[in-house]
Amino acid sequence: MIRQYNIKALLTHWAVLAVDCLIVVISLILAYQLRFNFNVPAVEQPLIFRAVFSLFAIRFIFFIFFRTYAGMIQYTSSEDAQRIFFSITLGTATLGILNFIVAQFQPNYLIPFSILLIDYFISMFLLAAYRIAVKTIYEEVVKSKKPKVNVIIYGADNNGVITKRTLEQDRKKNYDVVAFTDSKLSNQTKNIEGVKVLNIDRDLDKLLATGEADMLIISDSTVKTAVKNKVINACLKYDVKVLTVPPASKWINGELSVNQIRQVRIEELLEREPIRLDKEIIEAQTKGKRILVTGAAGSIGQEIVRQLAKYNPALLICLDQAETPLHELDLELQHDFPNLKYEIVLGDVRVEERMEKVFRLLKPELVYHAAAYKHVPLMENNPSESILTNVLGTKICADLSVKYGVEVFVLVSTDKAVNPTNVMGASKRIAEIYVQSLNKKLVDKMGEMATHFITTRFGNVLGSNGSVIPRFRQQIETGGPITVTDAEITRFFMTIPEACQLVLEAGAMGKGGEIFIFDMGEPVKIIDLAKKMIQLSGLQLDKDIKIEITGLRPGEKLYEELLANAENTIPTHHPKILIAKVREYEFEAACKEIETLISLFDKQNNNAIVSKMKQIVPEYISNNSIYEELDLKLAEK
Repeated sequence: MIRQYNIKALLTHWAVLAVDCLIVVISLILAYQLRFNFNVPAVEQPLIFRAVFSLFAIRFIFFIFFRTYAGMIQYTSSEDAQRIFFSITLGTATLGILNFIVAQFQPNYLIPFSILLIDYFISMFLLAAYRIAVKTIYEEVVKSKKPKVNVIIYGADNNGVITKRTLEQDRKKNYDVVAFTDSKLSNQTKNIEGVKVLNIDRDLDKLLATGEADMLIISDSTVKTAVKNKVINACLKYDVKVLTVPPASKWINGELSVNQIRQVRIEELLEREPIRLDKEIIEAQTKGKRILVTGAAGSIGQEIVRQLAKYNPALLICLDQAETPLHELDLELQHDFPNLKYEIVLGDVRVEERMEKVFRLLKPELVYHAAAYKHVPLMENNPSESILTNVLGTKICADLSVKYGVEVFVLVSTDKAVNPTNVMGASKRIAEIYVQSLNKKLVDKMGEMATHFITTRFGNVLGSNGSVIPRFRQQIETGGPITVTDAEITRFFMTIPEACQLVLEAGAMGKGGEIFIFDMGEPVKIIDLAKKMIQLSGLQLDKDIKIEITGLRPGEKLYEELLANAENTIPTHHPKILIAKVREYEFEAACKEIETLISLFDKQNNNAIVSKMKQIVPEYISNNSIYEELDLKLAEK
């Protein structure tokens, strides 16, 4: 097979070289005709043969030297154009020099300079033109044999035009852009490069309904979330595949390629309009400060680090016990924030001696405590570990913050702490109780000089480690089935950047003791999420991928709560941030109960640990859990 391929390639190269040589001869003859207005004098005619022979010899040598024949004509590129340019230019220059030499010995040039100049432009044009013609014909023939893919492009702007041209240049598929559509069109815009422009409200649904379009590509990266959702939902309704173009800033070397056009992710469907932050208040709190982020290698912790890095802190301390993710964060910060002063600390918030050293040597002024265990079923089976990390780890960091004069301590909590039904949610509620009661004690004792403890709660974040979306994506990639615990289960969702931005703003606006909750929008049915992810992957439910109902996991709720209503929340200046009205605890009593709870770790008696948690958090009622029997016993008492 290799030998046959080499022979074929060799024959192709000789054929290209032969055509190039023929063009050289034709070009010179045409140059003579043009020079003498198609009436070559009799005295010049005998010299034509010598000129042809001389030109042919020189051109042949330079064709061989520059390997102008080596490229595949059907894939002509700028490299082939360069070869032709250098070959013809240097060949012509060589003939010019030979003209001067020959003129020293006889009256006639090898080739008259005027004809040589005309030949230069003709041969350059013909050699390039025939290659382009062959490439164009080849592409049309190849494309005609491939099934046509009809495309609608959302974005009737420069990016849309670039997307169209990129698709048309693709050799692997036969794309045909049948329409542009946009929500920002003027009434005068009728077509772009011969392609009709549709009104999104009046025409898009009709076109999709005809089945004429195979896919829609969103090229406008500035499209509003509501409009994007409208377009995507219309496409999903008619089984039209949806792709999206990355922002121009992310194009490779400033150019768009077909490989960069990707499927729309479910996260983009769940996104809301960007949050307007009070950047001045955040910058005033964080700029030039020494800031510690615990759990910095987690999905939330990493994004908090990224957000803080933009505000030029004096030192950003990134602490986590996960070695590999922490190393990856280090590499990211080196690349994205080369001027940032930061410290990567491998450590465990549960080890007081290690944390004491961090606080003593690095002297943080602000602490964002994101370190926590968060997987509900795992914590349900390992309540002692949940207590050690979520409660003891928080207590250690909070106590050290007071000891070393930290200005603000922000606890990153969860909506699962509201009326908890599982160990994880209850452990986070206990952590909230500790820092909130500690704040009350300090304010009563020290006033404004005290460390301000602030708690932030939010629901599921899109794409975070262990969340449902990465799990569904993995199940789709392996052919399914997608597993959903209950057909009625719903969750609130928020993007990681959005959640972390709100954490920073809440931390900046807090006076101490508040539990801030975020407007999470409307809850989403998980089964609907799974169905849309299947559609966005270009697959069909039940035909390509099935959904399997597995039953609620231990401690899992059907519906999450945020206490986000007027009766139990207080509004703030930010419409997406509210303050929860919750029961307050006296520090001494709460601290004593929490220390007793932590001491139960040594006995490793899960029932004793969970019973104590239920005493501290009376609203903690287990659901779908082995600890439901403890609620019955407590009720009997």
